[in-house]
This record gives sequence, structure tokens and C-alpha cells, in this order.
Amino acid sequence: MSRSPRADGGQVTVLLVGALVVILAGAFVLGAVARGIGTRSEAQRSADLAALAGARAMRAAYSGLFEPALMRGRANPRHLDKREYLELGRAAARATASANGAGATRVGFPDGATFAPVRIGVAVTERLVVRRGEARRATEVEASAEAELAPPDGLGSVDAIGDEYDGPLARRQGKPMRPDVAAAFDRMDRAAALDGVDLLIVSAFRSNAEQAALFARHPDPKWVAPPGRSLHRLATELDLGPRAAYAWLAARAETFHFVQRYSWEPWHFGFTLNASSGGGGGDGERQGSAVPDFVPERFARPIARAARRWNVSAALLSAQLYVESNFNPFARSPAGAQGLAQFMPGTAAAYGLSNPFDAESSIDAQAHLMRDLLRQFAAVPLALASYNAGPAPVKACGCVPPYPETRGYVARILGLLGGAGEGTASGGLKVRLVK
Repeated sequence: MSRSPRADGGQVTVLLVGALVVILAGAFVLGAVARGIGTRSEAQRSADLAALAGARAMRAAYSGLFEPALMRGRANPRHLDKREYLELGRAAARATASANGAGATRVGFPDGATFAPVRIGVAVTERLVVRRGEARRATEVEASAEAELAPPDGLGSVDAIGDEYDGPLARRQGKPMRPDVAAAFDRMDRAAALDGVDLLIVSAFRSNAEQAALFARHPDPKWVAPPGRSLHRLATELDLGPRAAYAWLAARAETFHFVQRYSWEPWHFGFTLNASSGGGGGDGERQGSAVPDFVPERFARPIARAARRWNVSAALLSAQLYVESNFNPFARSPAGAQGLAQFMPGTAAAYGLSNPFDAESSIDAQAHLMRDLLRQFAAVPLALASYNAGPAPVKACGCVPPYPETRGYVARILGLLGGAGEGTASGGLKVRLVK
């Protein structure tokens, strides 16, 4: 049986109409999806901005946590208790979320159980109404974000928490370095001359800009560190020569507090008596103001002795013990760390600590370990990160590794050091979005 052109045309029309219906329905669905994606994007933007605003408010108020509650018997107006501090972060986050059109907003603090929280989380919920003809269907779009006060990635001293050394410089053989490094080099140079060895300074302090230019010419990180990673920016490092002096330097440099930083660079020596981590003088009891007032009296003398013996700041050791164990000599962590300084068994054995619950021995081992880490990393935050997370991840990135526990640990100790008069509590912390 044959079909008429009219019949074929009618069938085509039906097919076209059907296809058009499908296309329109698809367009409706795509439009609804697009609106959903748009709403989701807006919600995420609101959450991100709110978390950042809350973290910035916390950063601005952070130093208040470490101010004494009383000054000369009167309430200290600069002091903030933790509840007030968290409320400032919460209020800033909510206000920012509201200003960006967010709906329901929830604010939390993932590390709120610590004495100085550094993380804030924000979750926002947006209501989306999808219409299809006369029908309406409501759904909710959620977005969350988390921000933190993070220690800088790689730093020099506590006193100058910046990306590179910006203090006074002395020059030897035309090369700039810290004045204390110059004085130590003078002593070493005289000793070398008595042994018939001439020392040549090839390189000393290099700014990040100078390091960037050098790295651009020789982009191999084994031999030239990327800008921001080179220890030369701290003004503690010397590249020395000539080749004939390498054997003398390997045998004698440590006598003058210079250590060979890398086994594959026999010319690179770093000065290890960082002025900001030195023990300083004192009366043998509290070293003047070096042992902070928050240290229980029974631990003040052992901390002062260990600080002098290992040339590590008493304030640094004190702040670290506060964060590690809150001065509890019998503390145990879920991970197996023990005692006042929270030594893991393997590390305790390596440092001759047979009883980690003996407070005085633990403090001495802590100072010894921190001396070694400061020598290795030439930066207080990096040494602290290594104490907490181990040297391997710090070596791998040349930074405070992105572990929430480790970043919070370093930030809290820097805050306590600010309260103890070494550096500023929040000046070295940066706000960053982490989720």
C-alpha cells in the first residue's frame, strides 16, 4: 500500500512537534540546572567570603588572647577571653554572609577546644524554587568553607617574622650578612689564617628578588633554591671557598657555630646562633623576663638551665611546653607521645631520654632537639613544625606543612611568644582559605 505525500507530511509534523516538546523540556531542565548551579556558586562565594572575614577578625583579635587578664591589679582592657574572641569571628562571618545575600548561616570552630583556636568553618544554605508551569518544587543548596590563621610558610627569626631578613647588615669582603654572623666569620677567618688557610666569601645574604634572578638562570632546585626557600634570605648563610679550604671548614667550622647545611654543598655554611633563639643572660632563676610568667614556678629553673645549655630561647621552650602538655609531666597523647615535652619513644631514645615523665630530663631533651632543628631549618616556625610533624614533610616543602594540627600548633606557639614579648602574636600569621 502506498502513502500519500499528505500522510507523510502529517507524520513528519507529528515527529517535529514531539521533538520540539523534548527540546523544550530539555531546555527547561537545563535552565533549572543552570539556576541551581548559579545558586550553588553564589552560596559557595558567600561561604568563602564569610569564612575569610571571620578569620580576619580572629587574626586582628588574636593577640588579645595572650594579654594578661590583670595589669597592676586592674582589668586589662586588651585582654580577650576565648569566648569573646570566638564571638568576634562568628559575628564577622555572619555579617559578611548576610551582606552577600546568604540564607541560613552556621559558624563553627574546628579546633575550638584548644586555648587559642585558629580555624573557622562556615556553612550557608540557600533555598531554590524550581518552577514547571504552575508547579513549584523547593530544594536547598548548601555550601561550606573553612579558613585558618596560618603560620608563614618559611621564616627566619621570631623577632622579624617576615619573608626575608630586614635588619642591619655588616659587610665582609663586600658581601652583606647579619652583624653577629660577620663577627663569627671574623673569628673563624683568623683561626683559618693561623692554619695557613685563606677563606673567600663567594656569597652571603640574598634577597628574594636576587634569588629569583639566580633561579631563573639556573632553575635546578637541587643547586639553586627557588625564591622564598633559600636560607640566604635570612642573612645567616655563607658560601665559602676556595676548594682548598673545604677540608678545613668541614673539620673546624662548627667550632665557630657554622654548620654545613647540605652534604652535597661543601661550600655552604649556616650560622646557628640565631639571635632570636638564643638563651640570653639572666639570674639563673627566671633569666630576667626570658622565662614567661605563665610558666609554673617549679619548671622555671629547669627551662632557664636548658635554654642556656642549648642556646635556645627560654620563652620558646616555655611556649612549646604550654602547647604540648599544658605543663603536665604525666601527659599522654593518643598517638603515643609522653610527658611534659611529648616525646615519642623513638625520639626519646635518640636523645637519651630514658624516662619521658621526668620533667627536668624532658625539658633538657626538648631544648637539645630544638637546638638541632633550629640548626637544620634556620627558622623557628619550621623547627616547630618539624618537632610536631617530623622533619620529612618540612624538608619536602620547605614550609610549615599543610596539616591542620601542625599549622595550629605553630600558630599557637607564635601567639604565646608574642605575649611573652618575642615577636607579635598575630603579625606573622596569614589568613587562608583551606576548604
